[in-house]
Amino acid sequence: MRAPGIILLGLFALAARAETAYVSDDLILGVYSEKNQQGSRLATLHSGASVEVLVREDEFAQVSMGNDRIGWVKASFLTAHEPAAIRLKSLEAELARIKSSTPAMAEAAARSELETLKQELDAKQRELDALRSAAPAAVPSPNRGDSIGLIVIAGLLCLAAGFGLGYAALARRIREKFGGIKVY
Repeated sequence: MRAPGIILLGLFALAARAETAYVSDDLILGVYSEKNQQGSRLATLHSGASVEVLVREDEFAQVSMGNDRIGWVKASFLTAHEPAAIRLKSLEAELARIKSSTPAMAEAAARSELETLKQELDAKQRELDALRSAAPAAVPSPNRGDSIGLIVIAGLLCLAAGFGLGYAALARRIREKFGGIKVY
């Protein structure tokens, strides 16, 4: 009765010391029954495979592969850091999750902004209506016919002034060229 208890206690102590390690990038690693890699091959691990390191001795580590299979690998091929390929898959999944929620968030923000702008427009419209009803005669509306007439008169005055200045400049040049004699 004492032997099973001691074995269980030993297994719990072994499990408490276990650390997680990953097989490094771009690697196929053999797991052997003996630590010098002379025993039979128990399994083949690929980059990113997670194992529990039970014991480290010299350049070898005894690992558990999670299915109650224990074997030896070269410790130099294990790393405590998650490989880039695993991190990349995790980040890609997170990016996909964010992208899937982004359109919904953008639409909700746009709806909120649209509602705010509608409220502002209604407030300005009420303010304009109040101003129109308070002083209807204070702001005379311009007569479109009067403004067109003024534009035509101003245009004709500008043409006449331009013609006069051009004629005067031509006359001055001719007088200078011919010594003060007006020749046309």
